[in-house]
Parts: sequence; C-alpha cells; structure tokens
Amino acid sequence: MNSVEPMIRLTNVDICFYVQENGFVSMKDFLLHPGKYKLLQKSFVLKDVNLQINKGESFALLGKNGSGKSTLLRALSGIITPDKGTIELFGAVAPLLGLGVGLEHELTGIENIKLSCALMGMTKAEIKLRLPEIISFSELGEAINWQVKRYSTGMMSRLSFSIAIIKQPEILLIDEVLSVGDLGFQQKCMKKVMEIKNNGATIIFVSHNFEEVSNMCTRAALVNDGTVEFVGSVKEVGERYNHLFDN
Repeated sequence: MNSVEPMIRLTNVDICFYVQENGFVSMKDFLLHPGKYKLLQKSFVLKDVNLQINKGESFALLGKNGSGKSTLLRALSGIITPDKGTIELFGAVAPLLGLGVGLEHELTGIENIKLSCALMGMTKAEIKLRLPEIISFSELGEAINWQVKRYSTGMMSRLSFSIAIIKQPEILLIDEVLSVGDLGFQQKCMKKVMEIKNNGATIIFVSHNFEEVSNMCTRAALVNDGTVEFVGSVKEVGERYNHLFDN
C-alpha cells in the first residue's frame, strides 16, 4: 500500500481584507463629521481553512465567483500572507493565476521571459538555452518584442503559460487561464498540463468548466463564502457545487 505524502498543507488559515464600508463626499465633510464614517472594516476572505493536498495529486477548487478560490491560490503562491494559521509547501511552486499577474507591463515579452526565468533561479546560460523554446511555445511571433501593456488578454495568457511550464514544476497552480485564447492554444496548453501531471507534478486547478475538472482531477474541495465546506471526489463536490445554484 502506497503511503500518502503531503505536498501542501493549510492549517487554520484566515485571510482578511480591509474594505471601506462607506465613502465621504469631501475631506471637509470627513473632518467636520469624523464619527460619521467608518473607513475600514475587516472582512474575512478565507476563514479557518484546513486542507491537505498530496504529492502527485490533481486537485480542483470549485465554488461560486467571490468564494475565495483565487485568494487561496494567491496565498499558496506567496502573493498573500495569511493573517492566521500556516501554509506548508513541500516543493517549488509555478503559478498560473489571473491574466497579467507576475508580468511587468512596461517590459517587452522577451524581457519578461528573462526576468521571470531569473526569478525562478535559472542561470543566464539556462535562460539563453530555454528562450527559443518559450518563444516558440507562446506563438507570439514579432509581438514578443512588444511591451506587455500592448498585449491582448489572450497574448498575456500565452506568455504567462509558456514561462510557467518551461521547467517541470513540482506544484502547478492554475486559475482559469486555460479558458483564454483560441481553441488551438487551449488544447495545446491542456496537452502540456496533462504531460506535467503524468510526470508527477501536484496540480491545483480552478475552473468553472466541469468537463475539464473531471478529466484532470480525482479529488476536489468546495469553497463557499470563504470556507472549505467539503472535500471529496470530483463527482461528490460537483454535485454539491451545482446545488449552490438551486435557489
């Protein structure tokens, strides 16, 4: 019997944002009526999250928009620090999050590749060796020399994906980005993700396309209103997810 080896472990994780409950018309109004306005209110985005994802597992996060799925992925990638609890990662993370996340919009595509690869710990020699492969996979052509701020959403997705998968990742985080771009590139990306999965990577996948989730993942969590309500098979979680829309 194979032993279970954890790759990701979250223990009692809370993440809060501070939001402005109501605004004021002018600074004069605020100064004359200081007790009238509550500028910042603490709002929980994730509450007491406990979750373990095992080595080599493809795991889905399902939930409505605004439930906390993307915030959870950002916490796993290190973009957000929990207000409470611990996040343990037992491998290097390659995040594929929202469009443009991690890209410097004032830099060109090729400059972003070099910068991102350097941040991933690659040497100049490795970057030089990998550069043609990344450019070829992205299919951006001459646009690789444009500033990223001139890219369409599909072009940003191509660049982000091509950088993230250039080395076999230990942990791959995917947040909806495979649904952007033309059909041919979507299929190419999915084929590459399945290759990464078959090579032993741990994948955390957020998508509203249940067919994609079913094809890739065997286990899932239902995230609802900032809490992990249920963890089980993709089928079980999918049924509970569908019930959220019954009313």
